[in-house]
Order: sequence, then C-alpha cells, then structure tokens
Amino acid sequence: MRTVVVGTAGHIDHGKSALVKALTGTDPDRLKEEKARGITIELGFAHAAVAPDVTASFVDVPGHERFVRAMLAGVGGIDLVLLVVAADESVMPQTREHFDICRLLGVTRGLVVLTKADLVDAEMLALVADDVRVLVADSFLAGAPVVPVSALTGAGLDAVRTAITAIARTTPARDDRGPVRLPIDRAFTMRGFGTVVTGTLVSGVLHVDDEIALMPAERPVKVRGLHVHGGARKTARAGERVAVNVAALDVGDVARGSVLIAPGAFGASRRADVHLTLLPGAALKHGGRVRVHQGTAEWLARVAVAGESAAIAPGGEADVRLRFERPATITRGDRVIIRSYSPLVTIGGGVVLDPAPLRAGVRTARGHARMAALALQADRAADRRQAAGVMIDAAGVAGVTVANLAQRIGAPPGAVRADLEALSRAGRIVRGGDHVVSAPLIARRVSALLEGLATFHRAQPLAAGLSREDARGRWFRSVPPPVVEGVVAGLVAAGRVQASDTLALPEHRVSLSPDEAAVEAWLDDRFKTAFLAPPDVASLAGEARRPPDLVDRVLQVMLKARRLLRIDTLVFHPEALAQLKDEVGARKVAATDGRATVDVKAFKDSYNLSRKYAIPLLEYLDRERVTRRIGDVRVVL
Repeated sequence: MRTVVVGTAGHIDHGKSALVKALTGTDPDRLKEEKARGITIELGFAHAAVAPDVTASFVDVPGHERFVRAMLAGVGGIDLVLLVVAADESVMPQTREHFDICRLLGVTRGLVVLTKADLVDAEMLALVADDVRVLVADSFLAGAPVVPVSALTGAGLDAVRTAITAIARTTPARDDRGPVRLPIDRAFTMRGFGTVVTGTLVSGVLHVDDEIALMPAERPVKVRGLHVHGGARKTARAGERVAVNVAALDVGDVARGSVLIAPGAFGASRRADVHLTLLPGAALKHGGRVRVHQGTAEWLARVAVAGESAAIAPGGEADVRLRFERPATITRGDRVIIRSYSPLVTIGGGVVLDPAPLRAGVRTARGHARMAALALQADRAADRRQAAGVMIDAAGVAGVTVANLAQRIGAPPGAVRADLEALSRAGRIVRGGDHVVSAPLIARRVSALLEGLATFHRAQPLAAGLSREDARGRWFRSVPPPVVEGVVAGLVAAGRVQASDTLALPEHRVSLSPDEAAVEAWLDDRFKTAFLAPPDVASLAGEARRPPDLVDRVLQVMLKARRLLRIDTLVFHPEALAQLKDEVGARKVAATDGRATVDVKAFKDSYNLSRKYAIPLLEYLDRERVTRRIGDVRVVL
C-alpha cells in the first residue's frame, strides 16, 4: 500500500476543510472554536484510501492570514498539494501566499481544486480556471489538473481521487535510510496512555521501544506506542503521518517546533548559512530581523548578507547567514520560509547550506566563496562529499569530527564515513580516529616539520631528535592528537621520519667531536666497571677532568641512545643490569623446590651494596617482572 501526505492550501473559507471531509468522511476541524467560528485555526488531519493501493493522509491547513504560521507547520512534510480556490471568489490574497510558500518549500506535485462549483455557472467556472492557470504558470502546477468540485453534491470528488492516485503512483518513496526525524505539530494527553505527539515522519524508521531525543531541549524519551492512520503499529516509516506515545515526557515539555530525532543525529545551533530567494516585491536589508519557519518551528533571526551587499533586491537571490535568537534544529537541505518581522507577510524562502557554520565572517570574499561552494547538488552522494570537503576546509587545522559532519550534512554517520573514505583516497583529507582535517593544511605542516627537524639536527648534532611534544607545539598546535599520531605513523612508514620518544630525520646520526668521543669512551668504561655501584653523576666531570658541560652533553646523548640507563637518580650500564637480571633469575633454577626469594638484606650482602643502590635496583627488578614483592621479600618469577 502506497501512502502519500496531501496538504491543502488556499484562502480562508474556500472550502478546504469541507473538501477533506467529503474525501475522507472525517471532519478535520477538531476544535470547538473552529466549529463555532467556521474557520480552521490549527492543523487538521484525516486519511482515506483513494484507490485500492493508495492511501492519502490529508493535512488541512488554516487559510486566514493570522494562521499562516500553522499553515507553514503543515505544508512542510507533504508529498503533494491541493491548491483550493473557491469558484465563487477566484484567486485571493492567501491563495497567492500559500502558493508562494509551496513553491519556496520545493513542493513539486499537486493539482488545483475549484470548490463550490455548484454555486457558479459554466462561464464563471471557466474564468476562475483561467485566473488560476495564470497564477500557476511557470510553476510546478503549470499543466496540473484543474478539477471543479462540489463538497455538497459530491460532484468531482472521484476526479480528485483519480488525480491524487495518479500523482501518488509516480511519487518517489521517502528515503527511510536516514536518521529518525519527526517534527511535532500536535501534542496532547490521552487517558491511560499519557503524552502523545503527532507529525509527519520526514526520514528514518521509528520502532516501538526506540530510545530517541526531543530537540532542541535535548531530552531523552522512549517510544511506548505508534499509531499510523488510526491503527497501532510496531513500526512507522518515512513519509507516514504518525502518532507517537512517548514516555518520560509531559505535554508542557513539548514546545511548538519541537522535533523527535535519533539521538545525536541533529544538533541545535544559533547560526545557519542559507541560500535565500525573495519574492517579487519583497526586499531585505543586511541586518534585518525576520521570522524563519521550518517544519513546525518558528525562530526570530537577524540576516547577514554574504559579500559586500547591503540588501537583497526584490525577487533576488543571495547567500545569507541567519543568527537565531534561540537554538534551531535544522540540517543541510532543509527548506525554510522567511516572513518579515512586521507586518507578517511571506517575503521569501531558502535552502539550508550549513546548519552550524563556524563563526568565521560571511562579509569577506573568502566567506562568500565558502558559502557559494556549499550550493546543493542534485546527486545526493556527490552533494555529501562536496559539503564535507568545504566544511572540513573551513574548519582549519582544528578539523571536525564525523559526528559533527553527519549532523550538519543530515546523513547517517555510516554514509558520511564512506564519503570520507572517498575524499581520503582522493588526497583531500587526513583522518585520525573520528577527526578529519584538510590534507593540504596538514601537508604544509609536514613540510614545516621536515624543514624544522633538519634545522634542529644542524643546531644540535648530539641530540637524537626533537621530542614529540616540542614538535607538536611548534608545527601541529590545534591539530587533534589522533590526527598528529596518524601523520607521524605515515611518515615513519614512508621512511621520511624515525620516531621513538623523539622525532628525527632517517639520515640523522649523532656525530661526536674527538673530545666528545673520548668522553663517551671514558663514560662507557667507567659505568661498565662500576657495575651496580655507579658514580654520582655530579662527580663525573671532576673524575674525568673535563668541562662539566662537555661531560653532561655526552651523558645525555648516551642516555637518549640507551647506551646508559637511568633508574631514579642513578645511572647504570645496560650490561650491568642485564647481568643482574640473569643472576637473580638463575636463583629460581637453582632452588631445589623451584621457589626462590630475595630480601633487602640478602641482596645487599650478595652484591655488597648500600640501600642507596639496593632499593632502586630491587624496584627495577619488580618493574621488569624478574621479581614480585610480597611483604618484605621478593619472589623470583
């Protein structure tokens, strides 16, 4: 069974609700005030099968100018629109505004219904049909069926059902592979169930017992039950009108414009970059205050026009940054409607390019070029890759995370990771864990690193290399650590750098002068001869009768090369420590019961050592897992 969401649009009292009731048998005017006043104030909903294989879910929207806000909430998730025009009045102001809103929101399918056809003669009906055709010329409704209808007599209703069926069968199914997103248009309490919210599931698949989130409040909630077309379901899919019974949520917690989402799928932001189109006759100045509508939400915002323009001309287009007065939950590709702050009239609409841009300005040529590069592309995969590349470049060396990109692009993290793999193969990006940075930016820092290491080696030929932390501070400041580690690993694998606790060029060798080489030989012999009772480091220069800076310089070279090893404040020759490990380990082999122990006194006596040397050496054996301390003794492992 194919399901389509059908929205009504048109002037007040042109028969939208009566048409829906005639098609479905359900009165969409649900409020007492609506019935008393004879107008629709809030959204109304009804559904019916218009063909054996097609169910139409109707969203009846208000026509009065004061209730255009509610109309915007209803029309955002529709598949096709019924533009309703009363045959006895023809095109009226809200007919034009509703039609403009449908165009600006990117609605691409629909038909025109001439209601109250029983009240006029054939000549008047033809004149009204001509008026409507002039209105919809060069739009998505150009050439669409124009169907005269009487809700009173039933004439024309079958023709409307036939037209809806034909459109439904050619309407692509909603993509349910995306993250769950349900803009809430109603919230109420049902006895025995608790809080129920309704809306059109824009994307994803929703299941009973799913853990989801209410945005922008960022409150976790659980799905207790689902109803689609009045029947209980275990699952609801993208494109369906759905009622959700939610746990851990009161009606008062659901503000107008709230949305249910998959956790982490979308963020809340106070900035958005948008490509804006104004209606003829509407102008907008840089810095102007506007009302922004998307889905069921409305936000107040200030407009910053990209580039140096001071205003957008009537009927013109421009890239703009919207600065919201409260957090907005939107994503790339969302359609928005812009209404003037006062008077309340629709002045334009746009498409979101980046729902959470960095704070970089948009008045510069660079900022304007970045927004232009974010223009949407028809191919979804190509669009994701293009947007990801631009967003990564704009983030600089700090980069972005996969989760941040997924929220801003409006795609599942898995799809974004696949796009990043393609960008990585093309040499556009560098990844480290979940962090992504522009490859050209990293390449410049790699070049600076290699040049810096060469300079360092010339200045300090005795140093084994530059410490990793120094290198990061000099050339990779602000770069995410996982990216830095990945870059270093890549340089090592390519043979361009050698790395331990320091970084060095592969051709670098520590080169000693004749005096330094002589001191190195003396130190090697002195510590080897000292065995487990080495000299104090401070006394070495006097013992060797050499300048202290020379001795210390060579000592540091030998320590970094691990030709000498430091244990606490003592320095030992590696051969002495290796011999000690062998001798202690041999005690276990020699023990008749296979169990050998060592205590401090026995150790001191065996090697004729003071506690100054014995304690650090025993702790060293523990660290090397030659022994394990148990109380006052150590067991040989």
